[in-house]
Amino acid sequence: MKRLGLLVLACLYLFALPAAAAELPTDPRVTAAVAAWKSTPLYVDPLYSSVDTTGVVERVSSAQVPVYVALLPTGTWFQEKGDTVRLAGWLAVSNGKPGLYLVVDGYTVVGAAHLVAASTYGTTYATKDESVAGQVGDYLDSVRFNDRYDKDPARTAALPVEPKRSYSEDRFTVKSAIGNSLGGLTLGLLGGALLALPVLGLAALVAHRRGGRL
Repeated sequence: MKRLGLLVLACLYLFALPAAAAELPTDPRVTAAVAAWKSTPLYVDPLYSSVDTTGVVERVSSAQVPVYVALLPTGTWFQEKGDTVRLAGWLAVSNGKPGLYLVVDGYTVVGAAHLVAASTYGTTYATKDESVAGQVGDYLDSVRFNDRYDKDPARTAALPVEPKRSYSEDRFTVKSAIGNSLGGLTLGLLGGALLALPVLGLAALVAHRRGGRL
């Protein structure tokens, strides 16, 4: 009976998990960031160990909601396939705490709001020689907070693939080019003939009035 109760609880727990949680991959970048966030809101990947992050923690501490920052390598060759917003979502759901989750790669800042009433900008780009603290500050300045926003979980699934076009594009062939040229020539001749008829009629009328001389 006890085993049955545990089984029921386990099933309820699985069904209660957000669908996004089941889509989270095993990513060492995510694991390392979540571990670091237990003691500080800033995680720096070893690849960025020489980057100056002075002032980042102070800047995020003044935000309206908790902010978690991760300096991470990103790109199409990673599991998120260049979808850095999705990577931010993985970080958010793995961390399990409401807030803003920012991914900084040295040139851009990409964020995701997780269970907070906020609207994120998407991506901000660093200006020349801008510090990490400045980049993070620029992004936070772009975020809009309003109680009317839904406190949705961050996106962790891939974006839907756009459907392919249902019609086939016309292919260029010599035959089609000749056909189009002949069709255009025919229409041009017919149009010219129709335009010439009134002119010839008027000329004939004038000639008749002049005794047959044009």
